[in-house]
Amino acid sequence: MENMDRFRTPDVVNRWRLPALGIGGIALLLWAIGLYMNPEQGLRSWLLGFIFWGGIAIGSLGMLMLQYLTGGAWGVVIRRPLEAASRTMLLVILFFIPIAIGVYYGKIYEWTHLPATDPVMIQRGLFMTPAMWILRGFAFLIIFWVMAWALGRWSDLQDSTNTVEESRIVLERACRFSGPSLVFYCIIVTFASVDWVMSLEPHWFSTIWGLLYVVGWALSCLCFIIAVMAMLIDTAPMDTVLGRRHFHDLGKLMLALVMLWAYFNYSQYLIIWSGNIPEETVWFVSRTAGAWGWIGAILLFFHFAFPFLVLLQQDFKRRAKWLAGIALFVLFMRIVDMFWHIGPSPWVTGNIAAGAFHIDWLDFAAPIAIGGLWLWWFFGQLASRPIAPARDPYFAGAIEHGHGH
Repeated sequence: MENMDRFRTPDVVNRWRLPALGIGGIALLLWAIGLYMNPEQGLRSWLLGFIFWGGIAIGSLGMLMLQYLTGGAWGVVIRRPLEAASRTMLLVILFFIPIAIGVYYGKIYEWTHLPATDPVMIQRGLFMTPAMWILRGFAFLIIFWVMAWALGRWSDLQDSTNTVEESRIVLERACRFSGPSLVFYCIIVTFASVDWVMSLEPHWFSTIWGLLYVVGWALSCLCFIIAVMAMLIDTAPMDTVLGRRHFHDLGKLMLALVMLWAYFNYSQYLIIWSGNIPEETVWFVSRTAGAWGWIGAILLFFHFAFPFLVLLQQDFKRRAKWLAGIALFVLFMRIVDMFWHIGPSPWVTGNIAAGAFHIDWLDFAAPIAIGGLWLWWFFGQLASRPIAPARDPYFAGAIEHGHGH
């Protein structure tokens, strides 16, 4: 069995923590000032950061279970960063608290001010109350945390095994857990995305909404992990672990998720356009007019068309730094996509008309604050364990695959 000390996380990872914490702390202070001056804007901006960074953590959990379920060399070499990202779930729960408080006091989400006679409130009843909404949100995140804890515990047990058979047994437990858990994961992501984002416009609905977030958060996670792996590829011990074929495989998976994201978005638009029902079309009407329409066009070309054409090139996907560049670009487009979802939704205070284009400095401060704190926690989790699952029975084969031709 491999000596785990050989795969100790590079010291550079710990050096990334302090700058992330400093930037996040300063941005958090600025956001707190902005929240005091304009509570609703502060909460809407916080929601944007929460959905983006929390989505990376939640997406990492889904990708981790997918890897256990399907196998493959691509997943073995990125398992530890996926685990580290999924173990930030406790911090994500803390990030949810300001949103929960905002809902409790009716400072965000239009439905918190709808009259009891509104058809939406009548039909949804107890389900659409602040207490139930908050309870569901914490329940979703706690379930995600339990899943991440269980997978992390088995990973630690595998590191302590002494024989291949012992390692195989631990791996089998994680695989058996991941099958049914992945089904529940997709269901919970659907409910969470409906509560956290779709309910911003309580009279609008989409039956494909959950799949948009299952795929979108998986894409966010994958782009982030690719960027981290590319930063470590020239540093021991990852310089002997990662190979060109690993990045080629990750690039192909990124291409598939980009295409799937576009397919689900196009399907949603096509179904609503063909139905032409006012209750459904209102969401797209506000997002295809004025500046929001231009952002929608930017998403079409730069979230799909440009990455799609670039990722078709085999040589591009085999170059770690180049692939990381396009991954960071797609990751930026992911937060633009989240802003396009959240921005045009109705305001509780009515200070900004529904559908009017508005961007505030808090829309930058809040995601930076959450991102800095999240990265500080993530790098700490990544540094707390070996950077590779060296005692996995398929680890040697995964390395050999990555350095093949």
